[in-house]
Amino acid sequence: MDANVPDVASPAPAVLTVTGVGKTYEQPVLADVSLALHAGEVLALTGENGAGKSTLSKIVSGLTAPSAGSMELMGRAYAPASRREAEALGVRMVMQELNLLPTLSVAENLFLDRLPHAGPLRFGWIDRKRLREDARAAMAQVGLDAIDPDTPVGELGIGHQQLVEIARNLIGSAEGADGAGRAEGAGRGDMRVLILDEPTAMLTAREVELLFEQIARLKARGVAIVYISHRLEELERIAQRVAVLRDGKLVRVDDMANLTPERIVALMVGRELGERIDLGQRRIGATLLKVDGLTRAKAVRDVSFEVRAGEIFGVSGLIGAGRTELMRLIYGADRMERGTVALAPTPGAAPEPVQIASPADAVRLGIALITEDRKGEGLLLPQPVAANVTLGNVGAVARYGVVDAARENTLARTQIDALRIRTSGPAQPVGELSGGNQQKVVIGRWLARDITQPMRVVLFDEPTRGIDVGAKFDIYGLMGALAREGRALVVVSSDLRELMLICDRIGVMSAGKMTAIYGRDEWSQDKLLAAAFAGLRAEDALVANACDLPEMGDVPAHVEAQKLQERNDDPRGSAS
Repeated sequence: MDANVPDVASPAPAVLTVTGVGKTYEQPVLADVSLALHAGEVLALTGENGAGKSTLSKIVSGLTAPSAGSMELMGRAYAPASRREAEALGVRMVMQELNLLPTLSVAENLFLDRLPHAGPLRFGWIDRKRLREDARAAMAQVGLDAIDPDTPVGELGIGHQQLVEIARNLIGSAEGADGAGRAEGAGRGDMRVLILDEPTAMLTAREVELLFEQIARLKARGVAIVYISHRLEELERIAQRVAVLRDGKLVRVDDMANLTPERIVALMVGRELGERIDLGQRRIGATLLKVDGLTRAKAVRDVSFEVRAGEIFGVSGLIGAGRTELMRLIYGADRMERGTVALAPTPGAAPEPVQIASPADAVRLGIALITEDRKGEGLLLPQPVAANVTLGNVGAVARYGVVDAARENTLARTQIDALRIRTSGPAQPVGELSGGNQQKVVIGRWLARDITQPMRVVLFDEPTRGIDVGAKFDIYGLMGALAREGRALVVVSSDLRELMLICDRIGVMSAGKMTAIYGRDEWSQDKLLAAAFAGLRAEDALVANACDLPEMGDVPAHVEAQKLQERNDDPRGSAS
């Protein structure tokens, strides 16, 4: 480690030591990283997307081999050749990319490598009763009590799938886990190191608290935890030390108490970021998009709102409130039961009802959707950046029905430069990029298509989920540019601060209904939180005394929401 990088020693013994580790693909992505991880501590690992966090984590967990350097685990040389080998030695990782089989049940996913068998020889039929019992115990640890263990994972929303992934890695590791982990093991050693990569990105406040309780138990048992997150308020709560990566290099390791959130952000991006963002001068025009009485089963119920040209309209609410389902109805990905979507045929004209029976209809009308599941629905991960950028506009890069590689690369480079996508070039597989850069590729595809099919309405569903602070500001700037061009933007986000930062108005959904719409001069965090619960049980519909909620700057938003969450049953069916 560089002498200028302070590394605060921990009194506990080192469980894992990384010395001079580097990784090079076409260019270096990690260089000369040295770090010690101690028993019973939570080390926050942070940095912009592309800074090297995921690469370092994959090296430690056996998913990729380092190009340089060495590691020690419990004082012995450590060089896992696979994730299975790392797990056998006690190193586990919960990745952002879910490692689940959607056609199998929750229980089967939890115990896939240790399914219990009937009989003493552990052969023959699976012991389904025992499997369900063990699964329920494991699910209870992360707040999945209400889910049937026999439910196929693919039927769960992303938030619930994330909890299944976390529970799978906690099995057999938490002391007094009420029987979880009884199913027969297969090559998993006692946990020594746990790496959590953005574990709370899609979790509710209650689920976050349950996860933190599990982390506290693991700490007490001496497990060393690496916690990767862009949510600095979480790091302040649970981490003892923080390590900051920038451009593949370790720039600072220090006690969390010695660094303010503002200083951490400055270390991450190499510059100071202000509290406000300037989206530029915009002219809010006439209504461009009008949604009236949109309904689909219980997911979306009689939702109506309007968005004007040049306006950024936010959609807030709890996971499962129907936000994603609403975006899918507008985009034609799901069929509505009743209601209308209307678009202004020309600037300034009154909106007229349009027929949207499929995404193709939406695209033809100028409606774009940046999905919340960029990996599952937005990208072809094994394909190069160029192919992903031009996927929606193949006609512009094809000659006589064959893709012209030169044209494809030229169009891709235009978006790479315009969006500042960190990549070695158009030929790099998009699956190798960080989350923030993958999101930029998705947006770049729509911008590339904009040449031949202009976007009039842009739907953003959790556009900054799992993206670092610097990349978020890049996305905000892009939203401002789109709004200045007279487009109507609808932004779904679970981050209230984000919506309050960038939106002109915010609609709040609860249990499938839009319970309130606030203008910039009307909203407060208290009102937004109260409206998010307004569609739930009548006795808990609104906060009795909203002024009792702390202000935004006092405590993290998820702590504020927790006070409300504990008073309500979890209403979710799928992630939104």
